[in-house]
Amino acid sequence: MKITSIEIYNMDMKLAYVLTISLGSTPSAQNILIKINTDERIAGWGEGSPYSFITGETQATSIEAAKFLGKLLIGKDPTAIEENLNLINRYLPTHPSVKSAFDMAMWDILGKASNQPVYKLLGGKNRQLRTDITMGHENSVEDVQKLAQKFLDQGFNEIKMKTGRPGKTDFNHVKAVRELVGEEVHLKIDSNQGWDLAESLKNARLMEPLNLMYFEQPLPVWNLDDMVRLREKINIPVCADESVFDDKDAFKICKKGAADYLNIKLGKSGGIHTGLKINAIAESYGAKCMIGCFNESRLGLTAAAHLVLARPNMIFLDLDSALLLGEDPIIGGMKYGEKNKSLITVGEKPGFGVDLKEEYLQKWKSFKIE
Repeated sequence: MKITSIEIYNMDMKLAYVLTISLGSTPSAQNILIKINTDERIAGWGEGSPYSFITGETQATSIEAAKFLGKLLIGKDPTAIEENLNLINRYLPTHPSVKSAFDMAMWDILGKASNQPVYKLLGGKNRQLRTDITMGHENSVEDVQKLAQKFLDQGFNEIKMKTGRPGKTDFNHVKAVRELVGEEVHLKIDSNQGWDLAESLKNARLMEPLNLMYFEQPLPVWNLDDMVRLREKINIPVCADESVFDDKDAFKICKKGAADYLNIKLGKSGGIHTGLKINAIAESYGAKCMIGCFNESRLGLTAAAHLVLARPNMIFLDLDSALLLGEDPIIGGMKYGEKNKSLITVGEKPGFGVDLKEEYLQKWKSFKIE
């Protein structure tokens, strides 16, 4: 099998809910879509979600990077994933979201060629999954309680709250949500590097009575020494997100004892290939993983769900981004429950079982590499 052409699309989608975090906010999802075509008429789909605050990518730079990588891959066997990704990494060590789109598309082709869903190729077993839902920086206690009640009504029993602001605003908001939802609902906080060690300690000690599942990325990505100090001084588990892009980062974090959990995002790690390595390193150190997202549609989230099905060490799911989109261009793939939106099911179709609605492909700007 050989790659004959690669189609690249500006995947522009409206957001139903703009999520504001310590690093900023994005008013719309400006992703990229990759379609790899082969001489055996098997095509694979992949999605990248550039997130400039974290990965340094924009849609524009991602499109150019995708064109460059497309030229490298023409004529290659798409099922030789290891070899192809080694080639990609040699020529483009940056742009993980772009690489994740190519990674997904190749896994999709391998699954279709093997007539197996990707999770089975990875040695996994299908089961129902459950995701949390994320709450951004809201303006008032009333706003956060109103949004939390909406999430409860949708069936969510885990809520992640974005923190990282100065003063006691975040504590007041988290406390208000805990009082509303009771002790049965799991709460997590994520400051997206918003605090230094002193602020992190102060907020962690204020929030310790609120029974939080974990404290995600409280400190800047580079400050692993203070992550260690924080972890030693508080009773809330610490989760590393922006500090862990790839397996080398995972090794450093685990070796230093800087986190209890590692957050794997396909758009941050470059795809399933590296996500598997991160999880293996975490598991070898006795650390659990979560899997998160940027602004992916159900295409990117389906790939993430297949990885979770294959690796039970990934115990936390933050795969809610498609619920925040104002439109859904995807046919097939993972589905949220109709009554309980936190429940995720993945089908048995080969590859990722995903296709794209033609009306979206026609309206998005596209490029073709042959």
